[in-house]
Parts: sequence; C-alpha cells; structure tokens
Amino acid sequence: MKKQGILYGIADRKLGDEKILEALFSGLDMIQLREKNLTSAEYLRDAMWLREQTRKSGTLFIVNDRLDIALACKADGVHLGQSDIPVAMAREIADQMGLKDFIIGATAKTGEQARRAYEEGADYLGSGAWYTTSTKPDATPIADGTYLEILKAAPIPNVAIGGLTAGNCGRPLQLGASGIAVAGGIFQVPSVAEAVKAFKEILKRSTP
Repeated sequence: MKKQGILYGIADRKLGDEKILEALFSGLDMIQLREKNLTSAEYLRDAMWLREQTRKSGTLFIVNDRLDIALACKADGVHLGQSDIPVAMAREIADQMGLKDFIIGATAKTGEQARRAYEEGADYLGSGAWYTTSTKPDATPIADGTYLEILKAAPIPNVAIGGLTAGNCGRPLQLGASGIAVAGGIFQVPSVAEAVKAFKEILKRSTP
C-alpha cells in the first residue's frame, strides 16, 4: 500500500453499487467494506462482489472486522477494531496461510493502542473521529495532541477517519496523516467522481 496521499473509501452496498463503482474507477487507492447487521453469508456475498470489482479497478480491498470473510473472498487485507481479534493473531493466521503481503489495519485512538498494534504487526492505523459522523454518532472527537501521540507511537501509515469532507480534511493532514478515510464525504454527495477528484487534489498538495 502507499505510504502517503492515501484516499481510502469506506462503503457498504446499501449505498448503491453504482456509487461504489464510480468511486472505484475515479481513483480510490483503497476501499473498505464495512457491513453491519448482515449474516455471515450475506457479508461474504457482498465481499465477493466487491473483490471482483476491485480487481478490475486495481483498488486495494479491505474487509472490516471479519478476518474470516477477508480470507474467504481473498481480500487484500482486513481492518480490526479494538473489540476484534488481536492484530498479532490475525498476522499469525495470515502468515500460516502464506499470505506475506496480507494487509492488516487497526483502529487506534490512543498512543498505547497505536504502539501495541504496531508491535503486533499492523501495516497501517485508522484514527479518529475527527468530526461528527452519521456512521458512528457516539464516537468521541480526537484531540490534536492525542493524534500526535498516535503518530509518534507507530511509524506506519495513519489514515484519519470520521466526518471528513473536502472542506475539513486539512486539519489531520497538517498534523501528519498519511491519508484520509471517507464514507459520507464521498458516497453521500451529489457527485461521487467530483468528490474523489477533490480529495485527490487536496492529498496531492499535502504530500511531501
């Protein structure tokens, strides 16, 4: 995966397949499938569909929470929250399967969480929330000082997440974010393609 300038979309199929495809072919670097309230069979069905589409677009494909689904659909990686299986265990399983390039991301909201995820073998971190978000309305906004502690604790790419739009994503990028993870700012706007273009231009200007 890229080290800087990462545009990371977060989607579920309820958003609409056309929007997802438009985002993929407009230039997302990575996309995460984050599904809630589905059976495992339904989650796998959606993951298999998105795996097929990301092969066509050349986009890295990450499955949220579910290592089993990620492995079953041959995703490029998995993103693990604090309540999911430990990063170290996921890395061990991937290594046992010979998946040396399998990407493991982790959520880190404190410096200690970041350090632990890094030591256990995470490839990147996601940190936030930066602003109010409809996907996680109970999330506590992250302080600038906390984010700087996270960046210092783990020398791996960190994507900022949580309520980010083309109009407000400058704050985490100025602090040192490697990229931004976006849901509503891409998929709940009038033009998905224009939103992707705007984010990519911002990331290009902010990348050393």
